[in-house]
Amino acid sequence: MIDLPDTASPLYEKVKDYILTNIGTGRWGKDRKLPSENELVVSLGVSRMTVHRALRELTAAGFLIRLQGVGTFIAPPRPQSTLIEINNIAAEIVERGNRHRSEVLVLETIMPSKELALSFEFPKRVSIYHSVVVNFENDLPVQLEERFVNPSLIPDYDKQDFTKTATYDYLMQKTPVTEVEHIISAIPADKETARHLGIDVGSCCLLLHRRTWTGAVVATISKLTYAGSRYSLGSRYSPSRTN
Repeated sequence: MIDLPDTASPLYEKVKDYILTNIGTGRWGKDRKLPSENELVVSLGVSRMTVHRALRELTAAGFLIRLQGVGTFIAPPRPQSTLIEINNIAAEIVERGNRHRSEVLVLETIMPSKELALSFEFPKRVSIYHSVVVNFENDLPVQLEERFVNPSLIPDYDKQDFTKTATYDYLMQKTPVTEVEHIISAIPADKETARHLGIDVGSCCLLLHRRTWTGAVVATISKLTYAGSRYSLGSRYSPSRTN
């Protein structure tokens, strides 16, 4: 029987950590089929309900793919198409002739979850910076910005006044961005998002999930939520051509 970590975390979180550790260390390669629920129940010594919840949450987070009657597999990297460039919402608002301001809700140092540490590609969990900022256009909230920042690349992030300097500007000054990943989703506003953006719960929002690299190191992970009725995302670019 495999021993799970002796921590205060719920059992299903320990099962998730076990699976994510196997993925993160490369012990379980991409596209690998996981042991069945019954096999995990026996090897980990937990209930089927616990294993089922762990697999369900990791599937919802995009780490696993579950095929009815076939099994559970490690999700391959998602193909992405170029859609938008990295941008600065403060500069965009000013360029439109409007006034930008921001309110800082959270600015702290935290220990990331196992999923977040895996997204940062850390060999082990280390503390990171975390901020939550609301961006306003002419006093109307248009974006809820949550950022997770790698302190090894961007020190003193938690000591800045982001009501005077945009987070984007500070990040660009501190480290070059050599690669960007964007994933866009349409989501309903939960209670907290609705409160900060001044919209009704359940209203349509655009969620832009952004990950940036400096060289081979993940620098930031950001979740940028826009009030769908007040903002749109897009770009104009020349597609590459192959002969």
